Amino acid sequence: MPELPEVETTVRGLQKTIRGLVIKNVWTDLNTKDKRQKESVANPKFFKTFKKEILGKKILFIERRAKNILINITSNKTILIHMKMTGHLLYEDYKKDPINRFIHFTITFNNKKKLYFSDARKFGKITLLDTKTIEESKHLNNIGPEPLDKKFTLKVLRERLNKKPNGKIKSVLIDQSIIAGIGNIYSDEILWQASTHPECKVSKLKDGEIKLIFKAIKKILTKGIKFGGDSMSDYRNIYGLPGKFQLHHMAYRRTREKCRRKNCRGTIIRKIINGRSAHFCSVHQK
Repeated sequence: MPELPEVETTVRGLQKTIRGLVIKNVWTDLNTKDKRQKESVANPKFFKTFKKEILGKKILFIERRAKNILINITSNKTILIHMKMTGHLLYEDYKKDPINRFIHFTITFNNKKKLYFSDARKFGKITLLDTKTIEESKHLNNIGPEPLDKKFTLKVLRERLNKKPNGKIKSVLIDQSIIAGIGNIYSDEILWQASTHPECKVSKLKDGEIKLIFKAIKKILTKGIKFGGDSMSDYRNIYGLPGKFQLHHMAYRRTREKCRRKNCRGTIIRKIINGRSAHFCSVHQK
């Protein structure tokens, strides 16, 4: 699933390409009666209303909240897109490759170019919300603070972690109600950087260890954005190109490989923690 760096990379690409354009048409071949998709374009009844509401509207600006893309349009409406497991957005003239072929939704603009949503597993979510009350919606009302925000300080991190004192640090880091945007990939890399074992209970962490985790969060997420996200799986940017963060993994999916930490003799091991995989060094992450 795309995490904060992948979503941020997509948002920055959209800001450069579709901001200021007017929506002229919208299409989808999604069609489901699943009640969980009742307020999504995958539901034909909702899509009919969605289309009526967005046609003729101008793209004002695009922003990110956690793993959600927010496309703000005139008439005080916001198109919310969550890419879920395999989704990614593509702009006109994107690179054609097998991963980009699962097109299930498009928006056509007044410049005759299109924005496409490719989603192999069709788990993605596209809905329409009132801009003024979007933070109160069920989609965003239970999300923790943004870890790259200037207001996200060491003190804030301590407060957030203490909401789950008996939780294992790996599980707490990927809990969106605690901190926004971190998932499996970046939690593994953060904990490797901070020399913290993923099963360590939050209550057992010392102040110095939390400080190292704080620094690692800022460093690793910034690095993820710098390299255009991680494309070990399906993620592609709006031009259909892969990110390069997967070339810089220290832990994630490096099972049985030698640890890359200087002077460390450990190897990377994989373990399931609360239903999610964790990759960590057998030696320096204690």
